[in-house]
Amino acid sequence: MSTKRTLVIGDIHSGLKGLEEVLQKANVTTKDSLIFLGDYVDGWSEAVETVEFLLALNRTHQCIFIRGNHDELCLNWLQEGADNPMWVQHGGAATIMSYQKADNETIDSHMLFYQNLKNYYLDEENRLFLHAGFTNLKGVEYEYFPKIFYWDRTLWELANSMDHDLPKEDVRYPKRLTHYKEIYIGHTPISKTGSAQPKNVANVWNIDTGAAFKGPLSIMDIDTKEVWQSDPVHTFYPDEKGRN
Repeated sequence: MSTKRTLVIGDIHSGLKGLEEVLQKANVTTKDSLIFLGDYVDGWSEAVETVEFLLALNRTHQCIFIRGNHDELCLNWLQEGADNPMWVQHGGAATIMSYQKADNETIDSHMLFYQNLKNYYLDEENRLFLHAGFTNLKGVEYEYFPKIFYWDRTLWELANSMDHDLPKEDVRYPKRLTHYKEIYIGHTPISKTGSAQPKNVANVWNIDTGAAFKGPLSIMDIDTKEVWQSDPVHTFYPDEKGRN
């Protein structure tokens, strides 16, 4: 008999085929809670199809969708037609091509999806989920600038710079990390060039295993820490460059 699990999913970057494969590998059922860490688009060619899949998944499963920086950039383009050459260069071009084939009803439903994304999610066991990080020493509820939740890289840099054997009770343990039992992020790929596993440093877990580049898409059970991975996502799109 399957039991209820809480599964966290790393950055997808329009790699729908990788997402479908890894959900199948993890034997995901309607009993499972799914927490997506953001960056649903920008990279591979299936931006529209990826969001359509997520919208359908949300109708049958318990899903929490976190806001990523690429999701916000895509929304800005859809709403304002904003010219952002840096976004276009880093995955936006494929997203633009995907949406050029979509009808207005689809685009409207996707804008609503992007608008309703959460900046962070804190569960009943004081585990924090967000795309990138936060900077306020008092915690996420005191953060001044919401964009930090999906743009920050200093949280992961801080975790990587500390003594990994430092106990949480030590005064040198970064105060920013002490407020939460565990912190789950994406945003900064552990590897862009090949196979990688979700990485734990201090109480921070990075689930971005480089699906936008040469890596797989990862799912992790946050209780058992069991990991499932797709094939390297670029192998599903052999004629594309992704964010390489």
